[in-house]
Amino acid sequence: MRNKKVPSMVAVGVSLLMIGYVGAGQMNTADNEQKETEKATVAAYDNALQSSLGLERRDQNIVAMAMQGQMVKDVIESNKKETETETETSGETETETEVPTETESQTEVPTETTAEAETQPEVKSEFSDIAIAQVNDYVNVRAAANTDSEIVGKLYNNSAATILGEENGWYQISSGSVVGYVKSEYVVVGDEQLAKRVATRYATVNTETLFVRSEPTTESSIIYMLPEGEDLVAIDESNPGWIKVTTEAGDGYISADYVIMTTDFVQAESTAEEQARLQREAEEKRAAEEAAKKAIAAANAEREASETKSTTASETRSDDENVTESSSSQSISAPTSVSGQAVVDYASQFIGNPYVYGGSSLTNGTDCSGFVMSVYAAFGISLPHSSASMRSVGYEVSLSEIQPGDIVCYSGHVAIYVGNNTIIHASTPETGIKYTSPVTYKSVITVRRIF
Repeated sequence: MRNKKVPSMVAVGVSLLMIGYVGAGQMNTADNEQKETEKATVAAYDNALQSSLGLERRDQNIVAMAMQGQMVKDVIESNKKETETETETSGETETETEVPTETESQTEVPTETTAEAETQPEVKSEFSDIAIAQVNDYVNVRAAANTDSEIVGKLYNNSAATILGEENGWYQISSGSVVGYVKSEYVVVGDEQLAKRVATRYATVNTETLFVRSEPTTESSIIYMLPEGEDLVAIDESNPGWIKVTTEAGDGYISADYVIMTTDFVQAESTAEEQARLQREAEEKRAAEEAAKKAIAAANAEREASETKSTTASETRSDDENVTESSSSQSISAPTSVSGQAVVDYASQFIGNPYVYGGSSLTNGTDCSGFVMSVYAAFGISLPHSSASMRSVGYEVSLSEIQPGDIVCYSGHVAIYVGNNTIIHASTPETGIKYTSPVTYKSVITVRRIF
């Protein structure tokens, strides 16, 4: 606060007071005669002093007020300067702190990106880019996204494809060897439940003999046996180390250590592949028919020779001997024609004969694939002794087109269709060769036709 020189009325008053006291002292030593004069003088001085003191108090008040006013002004001025300083400092600080604020704002973007990157794998399913055809038969796959472009393949109902892109209501897909476009209205994309339903999980045996057990433990009973190379449909993989499968003896469990697991989707077929398949199937059918004709001719010739021999021998034997021989023999009729019904007629002769694991004798015992193999062998057709391998013999027909003589393939099992929604098969050791109805008593994987 600045210092100012203000005239002091106090000093004037004090001077007058001192003069009065000095004068009063001098009057006290004078003659009593002068007392009245002194009193008058003192009174005058007192009046002057009071007047001076009054003036002094007024001036002091004025000075105090002036000083107070100045102090207020100085304080206001000081506060104003401090406020300006604080404002400037605050402004600078705010300006400086805006940069970190912007930096924080900028860092929010990577944070969000990181969060999105972390959540994407959780949201995205492995089936999110899988398209499943939902049509009556098939949908054409075209070279470009329009109906005027070339047909490069077919995507059959429940077949799967991978989505590569989308363009004007069309999906670009990849399926098998086919890459092209399908109209989006004919496929369902990203439906995990549908994809799992149309896919098939297979467990392929990679040991010499694999036991199928009643429970997922090695202490449980053995209900079935599977040879190496056999594959079954896996219906449950929730038990660690064990796979639940369906077999002819019922559902059971196999050790995961002795199988190879695969997932199978039906895929698109290119135009070239379709043409090659149709040609191959036609050739195989002709070859099967020719082989069957030869087998039937050979069987007929053998039967005629046997009948001739039997007739000649009977002429030299007695009637009693003939009766004894005919009663002890089992009559098995050889095939007489090339048709599915002829296959059924031949196979039906062995109803009631035993089931033997690994066997192929129609009379002494056979397993399911050995039964089908041996029946068709009588028609000159060579088939593999494996239910899994039989899924690719001949050519495929739909279940709705099934005819007598067709081979019906199940998970770990195979049979021959006899008509009237019934199959004949070597079932289990307990039941042997028997009829079973309906055909769909268990899930059908495929139906194959030879003739």
